[in-house]
Amino acid sequence: MTKSEFVDAVQKGAKGMTLSKRETEELVDCMFEVLSKSLKKDRRFVYPGFGTFTVRNRKARSGRNPRTGETIKIKASKTISFKPAPKLKGML
Repeated sequence: MTKSEFVDAVQKGAKGMTLSKRETEELVDCMFEVLSKSLKKDRRFVYPGFGTFTVRNRKARSGRNPRTGETIKIKASKTISFKPAPKLKGML
């Protein structure tokens, strides 16, 4: 699903509200901005019935360049993991 398709689905699903496509897109952008800030500040975001987003640290490790086969060092980094709630898992 693309962002445009997502915005359209949210707009159609907003029962009892009459939001323009632009207003819906601003709402969706705001929602993801809040999610990002929450992950940066608290390192965790929980939405009951949907799941939990958490920030995880990846250790530095060695890897292999697929073109040359040469061993390279991969720096430590942060990544986001998602654990779906049982309700969401059951819907799949």
